[in-house]
Amino acid sequence: MKRNILFITTDQMRYDALGCNGGQIARTPAIDQLSASGINYRRAHNQNVGCMPARATMMTGQHVASHGVWMNGVSLPEDQPTIAHHLQNNGYHTGLLGKAHFEPWLGKPADFFENRMAAENSTGPHRGFDHMELANHFFEGHSHYDLWMNQHPEQKAKFYPMVTDKGQNTEGKGDTGAVQVWPIDVPRELYHTDWVADRTIDWLSSLGDTSAAEPFFCWMSFPDPHHPWDVPASELHRVNWRDLPLPSLYRENRADLEALLDQKPKHWRGYFEGTLWTNLESPREFVPAQMSADQLREINAMTHIENELIDEACQRVFNYLESTGQLDNTDIFFTTDHGELQGDFGLLFKGPYHVDALMRVPLIWKPAKVAEIAPAEVEAPVGHLDLASTFCDIAGINVPSFCEGQVLPVSQAQATQQQRSHVVTEWDSEHGPIDMHLKSIYESSGWLCTAYGASHLYEGSEGELYNMNDDPGQLVNLWDDPDSQHKKSEMLSLLAASIPAPRQPRLERKAPV
Repeated sequence: MKRNILFITTDQMRYDALGCNGGQIARTPAIDQLSASGINYRRAHNQNVGCMPARATMMTGQHVASHGVWMNGVSLPEDQPTIAHHLQNNGYHTGLLGKAHFEPWLGKPADFFENRMAAENSTGPHRGFDHMELANHFFEGHSHYDLWMNQHPEQKAKFYPMVTDKGQNTEGKGDTGAVQVWPIDVPRELYHTDWVADRTIDWLSSLGDTSAAEPFFCWMSFPDPHHPWDVPASELHRVNWRDLPLPSLYRENRADLEALLDQKPKHWRGYFEGTLWTNLESPREFVPAQMSADQLREINAMTHIENELIDEACQRVFNYLESTGQLDNTDIFFTTDHGELQGDFGLLFKGPYHVDALMRVPLIWKPAKVAEIAPAEVEAPVGHLDLASTFCDIAGINVPSFCEGQVLPVSQAQATQQQRSHVVTEWDSEHGPIDMHLKSIYESSGWLCTAYGASHLYEGSEGELYNMNDDPGQLVNLWDDPDSQHKKSEMLSLLAASIPAPRQPRLERKAPV
């Protein structure tokens, strides 16, 4: 009997959000149990810290340079073969419930099928998925969840107002007035986290009894814990923001924060002070230096609450699979596209900052019981580009030629056999006159090197280098340290050899995000 695959993703979740990864606040028993009975990859990295490039890598098993989705707003071409196509062509039912974001959600519906399919009463097929029902964090006017909420107009009006690329996205109405904190008096069952779980269960139910010839590949994709933080008010009791400690990489004294930022290239402090806006992942008007410690506590409390709701939604789907006798034959994966700064270095949101908060992601694989694979922790570096090849291995089919990753190792010993020594992450963006180009490589020895390409801000000789064995917080930049130049040169050579040539011609950016 072929094994089913349940692929769970969140949006903007840190590695340390989960109890199994050291999280101390949010209660995540369902995901923690996946880790305890499966494989937890302790050094998994995305291949880009932006939504669309990261998700394109998951879909294709390719580096960003190869699939060409070089920043948000660049759509993965519709004729691009994906792992969903490959599984679909090999007998799998394929479904995606929740956030897709392979096409810009601020793009015109006339230009992007994802943005008009709900209005056309379509659920696919699209991009290799037999069935798609989409949701987003905002009511942009074209997701299935958005249209479904039209049944509840009074409740829908309470959610955070739609953001734009024109500004005015810093409103907040929590206790502290923190940016985009927006508790809503809306029943939990109407919130998109529960909606995604509901639609997942409904789609799985529609398949009937699975057989050896009819396994499923189900991508359950939660929009949270991405901002805005507009959680149902009924759930605020879960975490009292007043009780939260501040992040270890935050300093309440501004001078101390500036000292941390001055270890890094200039766009870090420019973002903090509000003098340099380098990406659309943060509202133009938001100035991190003006964020109080209590505002950060409240933002983080909302994030922890959202993570608890995700965990409970996952448990409902696990319970359904168990009740229908499918759990033992289902491989379950859990990951996210990228993390969140959440106050580290005094900053918020995400962007061209290659630190653990954004690059290091939770990645857990609980193999189907019938596979008889023992629980393990793997310290070797792995990446999102390994997922597609792993799905093929589970399905017992060939890995398509477009995939560039390996099958994920099921033990540290196997990782050693695979000679897993490094993982790379890229970033490119252009906003007005400001362009940014970062390429990073993390090595199993514990070193992280980030090279800055020539841009409006940089000559191309700048960068960051950290020995994360001694400096896990990436506080001391060794890029110009005389004693570290040999290691820097070694890692830059490995980085250059590890990234494929960029796709040509470059894909056009057709929408803001």
